[in-house]
Amino acid sequence: MKRGARAKLGQDMGWHMGRTLFEIYHDAEFQTQHHKFKASGPGLVAMKEAQAAGKGVVIVSGHFGQWEAVRAVIKMHGLESGAVYRRHKNRHYERRIRAGIEAGGKPILATGHVGTRALVRHLRGGGIISILLDEKYSEGVRIPFLGHDALTSLSAAQLALKYDLLMIPAFGTRIEDGNAFRVEFEAPIPHTDSITMTHVFNNSLSARIMANPEQWYWMLRRWDGA
Repeated sequence: MKRGARAKLGQDMGWHMGRTLFEIYHDAEFQTQHHKFKASGPGLVAMKEAQAAGKGVVIVSGHFGQWEAVRAVIKMHGLESGAVYRRHKNRHYERRIRAGIEAGGKPILATGHVGTRALVRHLRGGGIISILLDEKYSEGVRIPFLGHDALTSLSAAQLALKYDLLMIPAFGTRIEDGNAFRVEFEAPIPHTDSITMTHVFNNSLSARIMANPEQWYWMLRRWDGA
């Protein structure tokens, strides 16, 4: 891309990211704005069928569009999804962002051994959990992401395989000048092995980002040497 195009992309990304953070801060209100969410996809039906059978579900997404729109749609259908998140060092920000995420659905589980045990209990009890998989995970496996190998967590696929759960990619893309969201639940990723399943997810998220690069907000280093 030329310098001007890169600058425009950065400006657009910052605008979208600011709106996303504001919506999360006020997630209790955001979750009630059902007219903004246009939901579709085979994964939505599959999730509801699994829940009716008492089975847990793993929803996988990334820091793309508005990921809280995914949990808002789940609530619209009478269900609730918890979430996994990483604690923030800034205490003021941690308090605000934690309160916002909790408004979108519970339980909210921090990364780490205690959170993992609670996560397993929640899923085995038939709960839904949403996990964002586009962070660099130092103990992960190198799997292609946007054309370059990236250290990626296999946790979502490992949970799906171990406890026989659906792993469903879902994305909330901003449309209509950012005032509405196309929330798409893709078909569950077939059970094979954790690396193959995670690779399938990475390809799905990569395609979303290539179509709307200004809607991907992961600002930390994703690739070695980046």
